[in-house]
Amino acid sequence: MRFIFPILILVFLLTQPCSAASSNSSSQKKSTSSNATTSPTKKSDPFPKAAASYLVQVNGKTLWAHNPDRKLPIASITKIMTAIVVLEHCRLDDIVTISNSVTTETGTRLWLKPGEKLKVRDVLAAALINSACDACVALADHVAGSQSKFVEMMNTRARELGLVNTHFQNAAGHDHADNYSTANEITMLAKTALKDPFFAETVSTDSKKITTINGKRTFQLKNTNDMLGRFEGVKGVKTGFTSQAGKCLVSLASKKGIHVMLVLLNSPQRWQKADEMMKKAFTVNRVDVATR
Repeated sequence: MRFIFPILILVFLLTQPCSAASSNSSSQKKSTSSNATTSPTKKSDPFPKAAASYLVQVNGKTLWAHNPDRKLPIASITKIMTAIVVLEHCRLDDIVTISNSVTTETGTRLWLKPGEKLKVRDVLAAALINSACDACVALADHVAGSQSKFVEMMNTRARELGLVNTHFQNAAGHDHADNYSTANEITMLAKTALKDPFFAETVSTDSKKITTINGKRTFQLKNTNDMLGRFEGVKGVKTGFTSQAGKCLVSLASKKGIHVMLVLLNSPQRWQKADEMMKKAFTVNRVDVATR
């Protein structure tokens, strides 16, 4: 069972274009039939007040969008790129020795102690499930020797992925003028991360226990993503919140061959809007498919 979610997500990703889709497709022809159902791709922005920026894709095609190319702070959505860099440069069973840098970290923390040792898979799980900022710093130091060098790796990877409106300044997502992205490019980033089975499985995990190598400390992780268990078929992906970024969310749900990805940036009613928008996306898409 542990590999079902990664396999389903891989099937989803194989059908997805890894480029940001335009929110207004001028190439689509209007139906000449008076009783034909309007294609959902023509509905550009039915939720203009849901967030400062949002994007909804169904099976890889943009359904609705609002300011999808607007550069905004993204809070802990940053941790998606942190995970990508870690997974590309580490083995999951490598041992991380917690560095002194964790003592000055702020935000959500696991309260890791310098000198403690944990496996990469467990520290990364803490960063993705609990959104632990000290776990991000520990991983950055492990991979690159310092957070500043790790951030350089994050930005290099962003350029390689073609993310021209994305820049990182820290590994955890703390507010900074140089830590930003767009809804379009976050979608691209999430699709890249979800190709990794460990990432896909971890972000769909509601809770998990991790333990230091010596067994002296155990941590109970609880996912910050309330969509897990709230909305049928949700498989992640990541939450974020800071005073400047507001409430952010990347969510993926799959049901009956329909795959909906949602990105919300600065959405005051994040959970309510995510629930409403994803329900509508599934409903509209089923109608559209049924009438073709």
